[in-house]
Amino acid sequence: MIPTSPLVVGIAVAVALLALFVLARRLRGPSSEARESKRAHEAAQEREPPVEIGETYEFGVTELTDHHSGDEVAVGKVEGFVVFTEEIPSGLEPGDVIRAKVLSFNEGRTSADATFVERA
Repeated sequence: MIPTSPLVVGIAVAVALLALFVLARRLRGPSSEARESKRAHEAAQEREPPVEIGETYEFGVTELTDHHSGDEVAVGKVEGFVVFTEEIPSGLEPGDVIRAKVLSFNEGRTSADATFVERA
């Protein structure tokens, strides 16, 4: 005999609803934020970078993050183009304005690596 107590029925309904929710999320696909990020990345691949290697640019630091080198880097944008700046001084914080010299582009030319020059 199958138990039919209200507690067992309630748990069964909750499990079924959770399974339906998970299935619906998977079928729906990526979030609007993920789709927008992908569109921005594809658009960046199609345009020429607004920076040049060897030139110095001034921009605001949007965040500090760990770079693939293992060092902390400052992240900022020049005309919407992402610039990762290495060799940053201690005490640098998001919101600070810096000058950095562009050293190289990534493989897809959708971002650049730079070295810190000075606080602006």
